[in-house]
Amino acid sequence: MPNPGAAVPETVGQAVIPLINGLQDIIARLDGDAAAGLELPQVAAIGGQSSGKSSVLEALVGRDFLPRGPDICTRRPLVLQLVRHAAPEEWGEFLHVPGRQFHDFEQIKREIQLETDKEAGDNKGVSEKQIRLKIFSPNVLDITLVDLPGITRVPVGDQPSDIESRIRAMIMQYIKHPSCIILAVSPANADLANSDALQLARLADPDGSRTIGVITKLDIMDRGTDARNFLLGNVIPLKFGYVGVVNRSQEDINFNRSVKDALAFEEKYFLTLPAYHGLAHCCGVPQLAKKLNMILLKHVTNMLPGLKTRINAQLVAVAKEHAAYGDTVESVAGQGVKLLNILRKYCEAFSSMVEGKNRVSTDKLSGGARIHYIFQSIFVKSLEEIDPCKSISDEDIRTTIQNSGGPKGAMFLPEVPFEILVRKQIGRLLDPSLQCAQFIYDELIKISHSCLISELQKFPALKKRLSEVVCSFLRDGLRPAETMITHIIEMEMDYINTSHPSFVGGTKVVELAKHEVLPPKTSASLSGRKDGTIVGSEIQLAAERSQKSRAVFARDAIRRVTSEQASVEAETSLTGGNQIGNSQVGESSSKLPSIIPLKEPPITLKPSETEQDATEVAVVKLLIKSYYDIVRKNIEDAIPKAVMHFLVNHTKRDLHNFLIRKLYRENLLNELMRETDEVLMRRQRIQEMLEILEQAHRTLEEFPFEVDKLEKGYNLTEHATGLSKIHGVSGDSTNVIYTSSPNCYSPHRASHMVL
Repeated sequence: MPNPGAAVPETVGQAVIPLINGLQDIIARLDGDAAAGLELPQVAAIGGQSSGKSSVLEALVGRDFLPRGPDICTRRPLVLQLVRHAAPEEWGEFLHVPGRQFHDFEQIKREIQLETDKEAGDNKGVSEKQIRLKIFSPNVLDITLVDLPGITRVPVGDQPSDIESRIRAMIMQYIKHPSCIILAVSPANADLANSDALQLARLADPDGSRTIGVITKLDIMDRGTDARNFLLGNVIPLKFGYVGVVNRSQEDINFNRSVKDALAFEEKYFLTLPAYHGLAHCCGVPQLAKKLNMILLKHVTNMLPGLKTRINAQLVAVAKEHAAYGDTVESVAGQGVKLLNILRKYCEAFSSMVEGKNRVSTDKLSGGARIHYIFQSIFVKSLEEIDPCKSISDEDIRTTIQNSGGPKGAMFLPEVPFEILVRKQIGRLLDPSLQCAQFIYDELIKISHSCLISELQKFPALKKRLSEVVCSFLRDGLRPAETMITHIIEMEMDYINTSHPSFVGGTKVVELAKHEVLPPKTSASLSGRKDGTIVGSEIQLAAERSQKSRAVFARDAIRRVTSEQASVEAETSLTGGNQIGNSQVGESSSKLPSIIPLKEPPITLKPSETEQDATEVAVVKLLIKSYYDIVRKNIEDAIPKAVMHFLVNHTKRDLHNFLIRKLYRENLLNELMRETDEVLMRRQRIQEMLEILEQAHRTLEEFPFEVDKLEKGYNLTEHATGLSKIHGVSGDSTNVIYTSSPNCYSPHRASHMVL
């Protein structure tokens, strides 16, 4: 941690910008996804093709080091870090060639060209991959700039047909971030109001709060015209204002005119042209360098708190992931310990999910809650919705009653039809009970697949083998559960307990059946008359009902009496006839054949239907419903208990020991604990990311605490640039305290669009 009481460097800028440059080098080692959200403060130079953007960058460095040509020159983003130091030497260093110093700036130019061709080809192609160059010189101020490809409209060489949209998209990837200062370079000999650079800047920075305008090629404007109104911010106001510069011409470049000579020419130009008198604060490359340095310094300071928070958050996340991956274990003993830990955590996670103690979800049921839902909302509810008599027709009941009487028939309603039919209905409960157990088994399989996913992802062989062993264990637990369920149903079928206190039978069920069978009028007449004509008292009515009930059960006796009465009546009618006729008939009958043919019985016989049958059918239905209700409640209680005992709780109790017996074997350790190549690479990448972020964190801790000078402004005498002095111009601004252009955001003076 820095010492707050330590002496602050001579200038805060001399400490802050080099540190941010170092931070950029550190974060540049992160891949694209890892670096997302860690955009550092920087200046991005944008402009159309041949806008003079490269000349501006060379003027800031004071050396000729960028590739030149008639067509597009910047084909890869060039991150240029200018580092001021006290030694007289000047050199450059590329991030892709660590440790090598380029003292010859022609070599720097060739290296940029080689790296560009390597990624983008040698026929005008464009690539998004950065080139990072750091230049050390006593003649520069600490600035970091990104030179982006110039906007072009007509594809050349190997450029795709949509080269313009691609370059615009690449530029937007840089300037859209609030951490980026936009250096919008526009040539003065073009329509500045329609400048490509200013239009793109307006898209990324609508209010112009982080855009600096640079107007190049002032010396080749049409005679009688100047850029004074633009430099004053009267046309398109910008918070940081504008700076006008004079570039080297192509002829200067062809004749190897030095940047130093070009700066001298620029100084003379502004001194001799009356239109730019009084604009010392916004004319010349030295002023641009100082403005960029100060703006970047203040911008960095403002962005630091948020940047530090983001880096710390990412550091915590990466450290957590690194801890999850752990270290590579190669010894057998270490592998065994790791395997035991995984099995223990797996079983703990399984039990926690069943018990609802692990990552309780707020949007859906999971784990043990789903098991409870299956028991109560699916199994129990389904049983309660079953009508036990729905699948039995009245004809089925009559057939069963008559079949149970055999050749004699039955005087009373026997128990056998009731037991036969109720057993059939109880047997129907077996399938939903077994389905319930299968549903719970499926849920346990799902729970097993969601346990320790991230940990097992590293060991595919262990994950596969563990899944097989757990499924085998659950299947072994399902079998006794299904056996117990079958026994429970069979027990209910084997003993029909008609003595159960909740069973409705005897006289009561007969009375209920008669009320269901009697017509409405009869039922209404029995329900009561109020005129005193009721036959007998309630006791007599009960006696009559009892007699009628007994008559229901003595149906064969009733039928026999009816048959005898019919025979007597037939004999009486015959006795009153003519005896002579009878004798004659008898004599003639004795002469006729005595065989009476009968119809053969059909293959399928249906039971006959009488008035008594309707009451008997109703009685049997009521008995079935009553007893089925008792059995259903027993099943609703017993089946979940059996499933929980033999399957769920058995798994919680014994799974851990079972896994150890099956998997903790010395001959399996190497196979089970072998990590995939992807995991090994990811662990290495996470380790590198952790080291990079830790280094970035330490770098942020080195930033100075005292930044009072930033609040007071930027004194140009304290931060004299090493660039060539412009005696007449720079002399006017030697003691100026720069804040921002006095004309920025002046709505009364803006005549065109506002960025």
